[in-house]
Amino acid sequence: MRHRWLLAAIVWTAAAAISLPAVHAQTDLISAARKEGRVAVYGTLESPIFEVIQALFREKYGIPVEYFRLAANRLLDRVLTEVRAGKPQFDVALSNLSPMLLMKKEGAFGKYTSPSYAAFPPASLDRAEILSPPYRMTVISIVYNTRLVSAGEAPKTLPDLVSEKWKGQVVMPDPNQHITTAVWLANLQGLMGAEYRPFVERLAQQAVLVDSFDPAMQKIVAGEYPLGLTYMKYVYVMGKQGAPLDYVRLNPVLAEGNHVALAARPVHPNAARLFIDLFTSRLGLRTLAGAGEFVIVPGIYPPIKDAATLHVRLMRDMDEQQLARWRSEFGAFFRKH
Repeated sequence: MRHRWLLAAIVWTAAAAISLPAVHAQTDLISAARKEGRVAVYGTLESPIFEVIQALFREKYGIPVEYFRLAANRLLDRVLTEVRAGKPQFDVALSNLSPMLLMKKEGAFGKYTSPSYAAFPPASLDRAEILSPPYRMTVISIVYNTRLVSAGEAPKTLPDLVSEKWKGQVVMPDPNQHITTAVWLANLQGLMGAEYRPFVERLAQQAVLVDSFDPAMQKIVAGEYPLGLTYMKYVYVMGKQGAPLDYVRLNPVLAEGNHVALAARPVHPNAARLFIDLFTSRLGLRTLAGAGEFVIVPGIYPPIKDAATLHVRLMRDMDEQQLARWRSEFGAFFRKH
């Protein structure tokens, strides 16, 4: 099977032989981390998926991980509120790129280059040594309830989604509140060309808006809406619990890179560094892939049908000014709705 993966050319390099000083340094880090007793992580990764990492970290090091899961916009607000108040309560943050860049700009993170980063392509490394390389891709597609929509009836393209047939039947996050949705919509402009503006206008008129991808998925699973825009991984994650979901094989599908970073003032600095080391290691990424994530490691795919054949394209991120500009021009359609 030919893998049409955006980053398929990336070669996951073998780890260099570990020197004796490196072994001592790792031993010292583990010892110091155990003395701190725990690590606090804020993130957008769904709790059931993060639980596999919690279990792995505790099994390997005997250190509990306290996890606070929030949607990207709420994570951004909470971190910046704590940082500006001078009372950060987190040791590690992980989210998609756009909010991570905004938090980085506000000084929420400190420098840390994990030994695990040596296995990533040099071009993916943060020159400021603050954000990790992208370790996973959150892939967005049209997801539908198979009890309400058959594969033959489902939209085949994005323009199909805004046909009169689906008016009032599509659920999606509000791009004026949800950063990832705004970034996704903005990146469609380069793919759709002249079809872009009519598509956005019709989508705004026809879609039902919610806070984030998770409630969109929940409403599709419950049958409140037959289909919507959300993360593709829910087909597997919720499917394990019996949810009747499938996804539209868009070509290409857009995804946002996700990163992890150390807090500028971590309460448990050694446990935080040790957590990042494991989280971004090949073992950590394999564990995430097994739980349904698209990790950026060639040859490793989530257990989602046809995952290996997808043409996944990483989205161009937007800074604060670009996001405000997009919302001013195109977000206005959704505000009116």
